Amino acid sequence: MPRKDSQDGKKLIARVQLDCKLRLGSLFSGGKDSTFATYKAKSTGHDISCLITVFPRSEESHLLHHPNIELTKLQAHLMKIPQITVRADSDATSIEIGELKKALETAKKQFGIEGVVHGGIRSMFQKNHFETVCRGLDLDVVSPLWNIDEKNYLHELIRSGFEFLVTSVGAQGLDDSWLGKEITKQDVEKLIAVSTKFGFNASFEGGEAETFVTGCPLFSGRIKITKSSKTWDGYRGRFEITEAVLEELC
Repeated sequence: MPRKDSQDGKKLIARVQLDCKLRLGSLFSGGKDSTFATYKAKSTGHDISCLITVFPRSEESHLLHHPNIELTKLQAHLMKIPQITVRADSDATSIEIGELKKALETAKKQFGIEGVVHGGIRSMFQKNHFETVCRGLDLDVVSPLWNIDEKNYLHELIRSGFEFLVTSVGAQGLDDSWLGKEITKQDVEKLIAVSTKFGFNASFEGGEAETFVTGCPLFSGRIKITKSSKTWDGYRGRFEITEAVLEELC
C-alpha cells in the first residue's frame, strides 16, 4: 500500500503543475478561437509575451487560417502585444510547420516563451502537428478551448464582450447572407439551429466558416471596417476586408 506521504507528494506536484503560470506565445490568426484562447490564458494568469502568426500561401491551407490574416497587425496593436510573423510559400503542411518552427524559435529567443496558446477545439490534425513541433522545442501547449461545448462557447463569447464577424463560409446551410455579419446573441441561436439541421460544427471547428474579431476585452479600442468586398460561388464565399481603421478608446 502506498505511503501517505508519497500520495501527498504526488498531490502537491499536481497542484503545483496546475497552478504554474507560464510565459506564452499565442498562435494567433485573428479569428474568434485564437483570440478567445489568448483571453482565457491571460485571464488565468499566464503572461502572453507575443503573438505568433504564420501567413499561409492561400485559402487551400488545411492547417492555417487564411482570410484577412494581414489585418492581425491591427489586432496586435490594440492588444499591445508584439507580433512575430512568417510566411509559408506553399500550402503543404510540412512547409507550414517548418515556418511555424522558425517563428517559435524566434519567440523563444526574443521573448523567452515557455509554451504556446492554441485555440483549437476538436481538430486532432491541428493539435497533433502543433504539439509535435512544440515538444521538439521543449515548449508546453496550453489549449483553453479544447473539447469545450460549442453551443455554450458561442454564448460565452458574446457574454464576454467579443465582437466578431464571419469572413468566409463553406458549408451547406451557410449562405452569402452570413458573409460580413457581426454575430449577435440572436445570430448565435440561429447559427445553432442551422448547424443542427445541416449537421456542421456551430463553432466552425471543421472549417465551415472563418471569423475576424473587431472588438474584445483584450483590445484598447475596436476595428472599424470601412471598405470590403464579397465573393460567392453558390456554395463557398469570402468577405474580404480591404480597408479598416482603428477606433482607440479615450
